[in-house]
Amino acid sequence: MHILFVCTGNICRSPMAERLALVLGSQLRIGALTTSSAGTRAVIGSPIHPEAARILEHLGGTASDFAARQLTPRIVGDADLIITMTRAHRDAVLGLAPRQLHRTFTLSEAALLVSERNAQTVADLAALRPQLPSAAAADIPDPIGQDSEFFARVGTQIAELLPPILTLCKSD
Repeated sequence: MHILFVCTGNICRSPMAERLALVLGSQLRIGALTTSSAGTRAVIGSPIHPEAARILEHLGGTASDFAARQLTPRIVGDADLIITMTRAHRDAVLGLAPRQLHRTFTLSEAALLVSERNAQTVADLAALRPQLPSAAAADIPDPIGQDSEFFARVGTQIAELLPPILTLCKSD
């Protein structure tokens, strides 16, 4: 399974999610898992933001060999599951690739659908989405311009929301 993570600049939230998902996927022994990330307004070619890199490494991931990239229809089309950091990012993905609605979810939305609605597959996520109140799935805030503590809170939030999604990937 290939999971694509999407945020704005592709230098903070989505690379943290991408790299943490790899670590968690390895711990869960999900053999066929690949992850990538992109941004709706990417800082193309940039490394992970230094503060995001510090938090990522503290959480067990690695920030090396990363280069930000711009979200494109091809990148979206190559993913089995698209996880966005906000509803606006989800809308941007669907603006590029409307046929990916059944595979595109916010991070909070997907985690809640697995943990609270017992989604077992990506198809279940799509089928169960109408049962989730829209206010229930909070956006992951952008840490750019914020202090170290804010970056840490964002990284921790991402790390806490990933496990249910990865367990779903293990069974899908």
